[in-house]
Amino acid sequence: MTYTFCRRIIENGTYGDAEAFQVKLDVFYMGGRLTQEQYDELTMLLASKVA
Repeated sequence: MTYTFCRRIIENGTYGDAEAFQVKLDVFYMGGRLTQEQYDELTMLLASKVA
C-alpha cells in the first residue's frame, strides 16, 4: 500500500520538495515498508520528474 500511495503522489507531482520526499522514501525503505525493487523504481521515477 505504501508503494501505491508513493507512486501516485510522484506521478501526480504532489510530493512538494523532491529532496524531502526522497528522505521519506528512504525512511519507508529502511522501515521495511518498501522492497529494494520498489524503492529503486520510486527513486528513479522521482528523479525523472525533477529533471
